[in-house]
Amino acid sequence: MTFKLSPSSLSLMEECPRCFWLDKHKKWKRPSGIFPSLPSGMDGILKTHFDKFRDKGELPPEIKNHHHTKGLKLFDSKELLKEWRNNLKGIRWEDEDGNILFGAVDNILVSGKKLIVLDYKTRGFALKENTADHYQNQLDIYNFLLRKNKYQTENYAFLLFYVPKEVMETGEVIFDSILTRRNIDVKNAEKIFEKAIKLLNDNCPDKCCEWCEGK
Repeated sequence: MTFKLSPSSLSLMEECPRCFWLDKHKKWKRPSGIFPSLPSGMDGILKTHFDKFRDKGELPPEIKNHHHTKGLKLFDSKELLKEWRNNLKGIRWEDEDGNILFGAVDNILVSGKKLIVLDYKTRGFALKENTADHYQNQLDIYNFLLRKNKYQTENYAFLLFYVPKEVMETGEVIFDSILTRRNIDVKNAEKIFEKAIKLLNDNCPDKCCEWCEGK
């Protein structure tokens, strides 16, 4: 049996290996909670916003003059970026046994011949010291996939957080933007993938969580 994995499914594995195993073996799927619509809506708006500046050959104002982005530009292959952003396609790689790992990026920056992943995050509250840590595996996996597809990537990626700041008298909601640079580790992504395949090719884990107990 072969498996198709994504950063979100691998995140489930870290949370509960049993839920992950049951889902990927099509035995039972954990009920999905109510997904906040604001991050989803912001995601589309931000991609359109960045695309307008890409077409002008510029960086958008929230990252243009940031010391981390000096000398960088937005990835200019529209068709390739469209594919990489597609949740059904994304950037994908198949191992020698036919297992597939894929992930859909938000955007890509370019430094010379090297690519840099840029991921948008909408938050309802101010960032904590460890907020960015929660997205490390996701960034590592994106870079692992790009390298498996023969692209060079820098040894870092970006998270761009948008946090509500205030409502103006005109009714416009103002967001603060915080750009965070994260070192990436593709070996970490490879280990997570190998761990997942090993788990899925073994018996169903016994340890339950509140969701999969009795399943």
